[in-house]
Amino acid sequence: MTDTSSHAVLSNSAAFDVRPSANPLPVADRDAALANLKFGTQFTDHMARMQWRLDEGWGDRRVEAYGPLQLDPAAAVLHYAQEIFEGLKAYKWADGSVHLFRPEANAERFNRSAHRLALPQLPVEDFIGSIEALVAVDAAWVPGVEESSLYLRPYMFASEAFLGVRPAHIIDYLLIASPVGPYFPGGVKPVSIWVAQGFHRAGPGGTGDAKCGGNYAASLLPQQQAAEHGCQQVLFLDAKDDRYLEELGGMNVFVVRRDGTIETPRLTGTILEGITRSSVIRQLEDDGRKVIEKDITLDEVREGVESGDIAELFACGTAAVVTPVGRLASPGFDVQINGGEAGPVTMGIRQRLTDIQYGRDEDTYGWMRRVA
Repeated sequence: MTDTSSHAVLSNSAAFDVRPSANPLPVADRDAALANLKFGTQFTDHMARMQWRLDEGWGDRRVEAYGPLQLDPAAAVLHYAQEIFEGLKAYKWADGSVHLFRPEANAERFNRSAHRLALPQLPVEDFIGSIEALVAVDAAWVPGVEESSLYLRPYMFASEAFLGVRPAHIIDYLLIASPVGPYFPGGVKPVSIWVAQGFHRAGPGGTGDAKCGGNYAASLLPQQQAAEHGCQQVLFLDAKDDRYLEELGGMNVFVVRRDGTIETPRLTGTILEGITRSSVIRQLEDDGRKVIEKDITLDEVREGVESGDIAELFACGTAAVVTPVGRLASPGFDVQINGGEAGPVTMGIRQRLTDIQYGRDEDTYGWMRRVA
């Protein structure tokens, strides 16, 4: 598995025209927001924007005041859901500097998603340039307390006003940012997982490996059902056989065997290729652990947990990083993993990854990119 150093990726940040907000949040109010961090509810003073037109390509690069969008009622995204997004974080280090984690990998996945949704490719230097330009303007919004970061949400959507099933000729790209604490309230604790019943996240040939809103919209009803059963997340099985693990509503899943072997569902085109997932695999393999990407049935997981052959389960993704799973439930069973406690492999890999992200350990992979 090869990682490309983000330091080698060029940035087009100088091309973004900065138009400072006339009404930034007062410093006292910003400090109050940073002292009461939640996930995805508070946003910074600015946002980055670009627009693509069929006959012109990408242009109008700018950073401007965060605010409502004006859309025509016939904007194609509202009718045909032609849109994609990404998620990554900026981390404040002890010396006050701000760093991104593997932004070039997000840029590459953004373009893979764009291809699947018939959207234009965005130059990697523009993707990273928009982030650098925005973070430079809103650097004071990057929180510095434990388990905090500035969550970055780049997205593009069909803004052309037309009713007709074809790729749009006008596309808007935006980047917004939100100071956040832990994804799950209460911090890093084992979560409970409900196995989706009668619903699937994606099917072969669909958009499962693209990061588009439709995939997440399809997960909301099963997620609601999970909450009704006291679970924080939902686990989806494959659409063909309804027996193989795929992924959670927003995270990839890993199984830790008693002998130390680690398994995760193989990428089949129906599973999002997580950047945290690939980073975890790389670090585990470098630790000398055997990592197997394979088809994993729900039955073998249940039986493995009950017999003790499966020692830990964990999930990973940008928002929650690495999260231990303490309970797996469905109408047919309800089992605890590792006595409902976080396991040493899970917490060890989480520590190793976050130590790099927050600058507490040497970044031997070239994953971090300084932006402020």
